[in-house]
Amino acid sequence: MPRHNHHVRVQWSESFLMKWISMSDDLLFNKGDWHAASEMQVQKMRQEIDAQNGNELLNSSSADLAKYYSEKFSVDVPVLQSDDLVVDQNETRVDASRDYRYSTRDDGPTYVTGTAVSVEVPFTGEAICFQIQPTTRNFNNPRAFVGQGILHFSIVGTTLEPGFVKSEIDKRVTSINEHLTWLRNDVKGYNDRLYSLANEHIERRKQKLLKDENLVSGLGFKMKERPGIPKTYAAPQVKRVIRPQATKPAAAREPYKAEPTLLTDDYEHILGVLENMVRVMELSPGAFQKMDEETLRSHFLVQLNGHFSGGATGETFNYEGKTDILLKVDGRNIFIGECKFWKGEQSYSDTLDQALSYLSWRDTKAAVLVFNRNVDFTAVLQKIEEVTPKHEGYKKLARKNSETSWSYLFGHKDDANREIMITVQAYNVPDRIEPRTQKT
Repeated sequence: MPRHNHHVRVQWSESFLMKWISMSDDLLFNKGDWHAASEMQVQKMRQEIDAQNGNELLNSSSADLAKYYSEKFSVDVPVLQSDDLVVDQNETRVDASRDYRYSTRDDGPTYVTGTAVSVEVPFTGEAICFQIQPTTRNFNNPRAFVGQGILHFSIVGTTLEPGFVKSEIDKRVTSINEHLTWLRNDVKGYNDRLYSLANEHIERRKQKLLKDENLVSGLGFKMKERPGIPKTYAAPQVKRVIRPQATKPAAAREPYKAEPTLLTDDYEHILGVLENMVRVMELSPGAFQKMDEETLRSHFLVQLNGHFSGGATGETFNYEGKTDILLKVDGRNIFIGECKFWKGEQSYSDTLDQALSYLSWRDTKAAVLVFNRNVDFTAVLQKIEEVTPKHEGYKKLARKNSETSWSYLFGHKDDANREIMITVQAYNVPDRIEPRTQKT
C-alpha cells in the first residue's frame, strides 16, 4: 500500500498541461473546462487503482486506500495571501498611440517612457487551478502571470497616481478571488465524492480479482500450484447459516489467503437480536433492575443461541472472562459482544480496547452495548460521539444507525489493514423503578 502522505498530490496529466496552459497568455481561468478537468482526474485515479498489484490491493484496507487516493487526487484551490502582497516600480516603454498628447497619426504605435508598478501576490494551493474555467463565469477574466507560489501582474501608465494604482490592484485581486470562490464551489462537490468513487472502484476491482480466482478454480482442470496458498474451509452449520467469506491477505504482496468472516446479513441479524432483548428489558424494567453485567450477558446468550446453533453442543455463542459474548470459528473469535454499564469516558475507551484485542482476524465484527443507569442519557450519547473518534484505532464512522447506535470502522493495533466493525448501541436502563400509583 502506498505510504500515506498528506503532501503527496497527483500531478495533472501532461496532455492537460500541454493543451490548456500557455504561460505566454496571462488571461486567467480560461484554458480548461472544469467538468472536463475533473473527469480527467477521476479517470486517472481509476487507472492508478487498476494498475496496482492485485495481491497488494487485496491485502490493503479499502478504507485506507480510498482515503489515500481521494487525498492524492483531490483538488486544492489556491488561496491568495493578500496581506503579503508586495509592489515595486520601474520605468517602461508604453504604447501611447491612443493618447492624443503623444500620437499625431493613426498608422502605428507611439512609444513613450512610462511607469510600471509590479505586483506580486503569494498563494497556497495548486497553480493549475488558475487556468480552469469555473462553471460560474462573468466573461471578465482577470489577468496575471502564474509563478511558483506567486501571481504577478503590473499596472502600467504614463501618469500613474497612487489612488488609481491602489484601486486597480484592489480590483484585480478582488476579481481573482471571485473566480477562485466560484471554482472552490465546483471543487467542493468533487472532493466530497472522491472518497466514495475511490472506494467503489477499489471494491469493484477486488471483487473482480476474487471472481477471477473462483473462475480458474471452477474450471475442473488441475491448477498451477502457488507457494503459500492454504486450503479453504467452512464455518459451522447453523440455523441461520454463518458462512465463511474470503477476505484480504495479511501481507502486502502475499497470495490471497482464505479466512472466515461474519457476513453482513448475519451481523445485522445478531444486532437485531440484541436490540430486541433490550426492548424486552425496557418493557419489563423491574425484572432487570438489579442485574449486573454478567447476568445481562447470560440473557443475551440465551437469545442468540435460540437463533443460531452449531456443533454437538447446539451453542454457537459462549463466553470467556466476565462479560464477553463470543462467536468462534476454528478456535478464533469472529464476533464479540461487550455488555458494559456507562462508567465514564475512560471505562468506555477501555471497552473498545478490549473488543479490539479479542478480534484478530480481518473483517471481523463486534458489538458494544452500553447501558446507562441514572446518568444524563443525552450527555452519555454526546460523550460516545466525542470519545470514539479519538481512539488510536479509529478509521471512520461507517454509518449512524440511529440517535443511540453507531457503526464504526477500526484498524487492528498490530495491522491497520485488518478492519474491524464495531457497532455501539446505547440504552437507558433506569436503576430505580417508580412505584405505581394505587388506584382508589
